[in-house]
Amino acid sequence: MSNFNWLIDGPIVLVYLAGTITCGLLIRRYVRKVDDFLVAGRNVNLYLGIDSLAASEFGIATCMGNAELGFKYGLAGVTPGIALALAMFVVGYTGFCIKPLREQKVITLPEFFEKKFGKRVRWACGLVIVLGGLLNMGVFLRQAGDFLSIVCGFDSSYLEVVMTVILAGIALYTILGGMLSILVTDYIQFIVMSTGLIIVILMIIFKFGWTPMLEAAQQNIGPGAFNPFVNPQYGIDRILLDVFLAFAAVLTWQTMISRVLSSKNSRTGRRIYMNTSPFFLVRFVLPAILGMGALYYFGPDFQGKSIFAMPQFLSVVIPVGLIGILVASMLAADMSTNSSYMLAWSSVIYNDIMKPVHKGRWSEKRGLFWNRVLIACIGIFLLLYGLWYPLKGDLWVYLQVTGTIYLSSMSVILIAACYWNKANSWGAFAAIIAGALIPISFLVMQEIELTQSLTQKIGPYKTGVATYLVAAFAMIAGSLIKNNFKPASS
Repeated sequence: MSNFNWLIDGPIVLVYLAGTITCGLLIRRYVRKVDDFLVAGRNVNLYLGIDSLAASEFGIATCMGNAELGFKYGLAGVTPGIALALAMFVVGYTGFCIKPLREQKVITLPEFFEKKFGKRVRWACGLVIVLGGLLNMGVFLRQAGDFLSIVCGFDSSYLEVVMTVILAGIALYTILGGMLSILVTDYIQFIVMSTGLIIVILMIIFKFGWTPMLEAAQQNIGPGAFNPFVNPQYGIDRILLDVFLAFAAVLTWQTMISRVLSSKNSRTGRRIYMNTSPFFLVRFVLPAILGMGALYYFGPDFQGKSIFAMPQFLSVVIPVGLIGILVASMLAADMSTNSSYMLAWSSVIYNDIMKPVHKGRWSEKRGLFWNRVLIACIGIFLLLYGLWYPLKGDLWVYLQVTGTIYLSSMSVILIAACYWNKANSWGAFAAIIAGALIPISFLVMQEIELTQSLTQKIGPYKTGVATYLVAAFAMIAGSLIKNNFKPASS
């Protein structure tokens, strides 16, 4: 039974949703060109960039996945957050790859790759980015719907209706205002999200006590609750995957680098990364605390999937009024994430996959029209995929595997394009094929009864680590083979 009261908490949520969507719609008048729509005219300053990046990378699915890590692994579950924060600071401080990327004034990664590897590589990169990105995002709506149905206490039979309403509101202002609407609504959402989460965390710590929660983690998980290296359920292969994925995401995840590409200049983009890096640790720590609170409250024998432990915990311990603020803050997080992701993948489809069709010659009006159509189509795909895909295992593991489909090859290609003169199109194609084939094969084999035992034996972590290594090897081998067959200038 949830504490959510529709007469008290319901209006809090509705007022927030109406206000945010209205603000997003009002910005549409400033969108006149495709550049305004996709990269906000490349005029994002430091503070707006920080708020937007922090808000866009924390949605309900992220919170549930990270809380599940806290429930199962304790504080050791924040290991991916440590890796991400470190990677973001290092890349921002050094300008590694992102400095030359921003200085080329491109909209997407594949556009940058064309300068080094040609049009075919650009198209192939766009295809694999969209494939990996949409599969990664495909579970977001389902997780948001599950969270809301549990916390708000409504019948799960209404789940599809709720998912559709959420998506329609997000798509509306994203379709009309693009990146400009996202930046403005992200600012509002970051404030609401941060305030709501901090209040809830403080209330939980005050109510149950920090020490008892730590002791419960120690009792139920053991020393591995505080040290991933001694946690038999975590392991070195998973830690390595966390590190590989962190640096690859910071360098090539389209929703993250879009803030760099939208910034006033490369220095501002680097500072956005450096100053946002602590938040990427916080976005794991806060949900992990909620997961540990659920472990303390329910114990290890929680009746249900571990992904649902956190929302079930919040539904019974957060009082009326505050639970409305919590739901509003979580919706704020989810709206920000979904709008940014929808725009990111539509920008790649338009700018890179459809480039042979429009050849950069379409009028601004026609370009804006097709970008908006693409966002609507992505929304329909997300709705359908979210309804039928059966999530297996940890949510965070699924996000890692699907992200690796493109992160592995794109990170290798980006580094080679920036710093290796011998890199060429053969190496790029080899990296794309290797980077996509391994994780896609793993996902497919998971669903086939004959190969399920094999995938369980190998596991997603070794598969992920192998993907990054094989993609790097393929880049080197393919480039060297071509150099032996053709002049270096080719």
